[in-house]
Amino acid sequence: MSRIDLAGLTAGPAQVWGGIRLVPLLRERPVEGLRLRAELYGEAYGRVVLGARHTYTSYIPHGLVADWSKGGDGRDRTGGAGPGSATAGGTGGRGGAAYGTQLDAPAPVCVPVRTHHRLAKRVRGDGDGDGKRLRFLPLHLALEGYLSLHFGGPSVVWEEWSRQAVRRGLSPREEDAYAGRSVRGLDEALRVFEIHPGQCGVLVYASDALAAAFAVPHPDDYRALHPTLVRDLYGELVHQYALYGRPVPEFAARIDDAGGRVRSLADLRAAARAQERAWTAAHDGIMARELLERPYAWERVRRAGPFTLYRFLPPFEAGRGGQHIGEVITDRKGRTAYLKTFRLSENQVRRGYVLRRLADCDWDLARTAGALGTGYEELVARIRRAGFGELLDAHAVARRVRVTRGEAG
Repeated sequence: MSRIDLAGLTAGPAQVWGGIRLVPLLRERPVEGLRLRAELYGEAYGRVVLGARHTYTSYIPHGLVADWSKGGDGRDRTGGAGPGSATAGGTGGRGGAAYGTQLDAPAPVCVPVRTHHRLAKRVRGDGDGDGKRLRFLPLHLALEGYLSLHFGGPSVVWEEWSRQAVRRGLSPREEDAYAGRSVRGLDEALRVFEIHPGQCGVLVYASDALAAAFAVPHPDDYRALHPTLVRDLYGELVHQYALYGRPVPEFAARIDDAGGRVRSLADLRAAARAQERAWTAAHDGIMARELLERPYAWERVRRAGPFTLYRFLPPFEAGRGGQHIGEVITDRKGRTAYLKTFRLSENQVRRGYVLRRLADCDWDLARTAGALGTGYEELVARIRRAGFGELLDAHAVARRVRVTRGEAG
């Protein structure tokens, strides 16, 4: 598996509110054997204990519980929010995520902090010992995977790396994000737009740039979880596009009857179906292509009975359009039952790209510069622009720069 498979999900007619476009994802039949529901935590930051040394900290207003017990009928056995009880909310401001050691991970000041154990964890229902439920933290599973990318720092102690880089690696790693309420027009769009029969997901666009993808196994799950989209985190680029972008054109189906082919209600219905198919093909082939045709690096997180939870990272190709991180639950045939994505900004893509190339060359700056086809000084400048300048030993780098300039002269 290298690409996202949305087989069984069909893009329906888009709905527009200013610069926000919502494209419903429809299923002809729900995914059997799995249900999802929300577990609400309130307006609080969350600190996730990942192990003996590492923690992840972010605004975490809710989690999701995957239920495959007794066919996954979706009944609320563990308390919390059942179908239909999820409510929209959020801080309405800028948030972020941080990953680091227990001592170094920053915590919000004067804000309630809820501690979670693991990003994905088996849970049991009250009075039910089958344990066929998995609680996980949506989006944060993917964000932690991005923040922990080559988190340990240099694998070889080259002289250009600082003592901090050698001893502590990239701890702490931090990234900014925006709560859904601060994405202009998103709250209103989610509130007023129609939920289609059979809708099991949505693609969110800001100024027709794909901002996020969300899919669930059952229409009832989507109706219950639809309001939680405004609680999710969105990237800097999405916030800017929604704030400064112009209104986008609405979807409109036009039936050309110049040849007089529409003579009955059946002909009109067939022509309308053809317009729907044309819209779906155009959407999948143009608007959603950056998500569907890009290869990803997959990491299996947990098994959930016949289903598997993964998180994925893009190839971090600079200048190749929007790139997403995310998480997905698939069945035994690899079909997508659940999907949630987060669009990275260009700066976040560059950071991932720089880290990948450094790791591929054992963190040797000279080798990395050669692999990138650039000079030593330019690579150092790229590392600093990416926000990793504190990892460099300024004196050692300056000596190497003088040497390379002398060789060039």
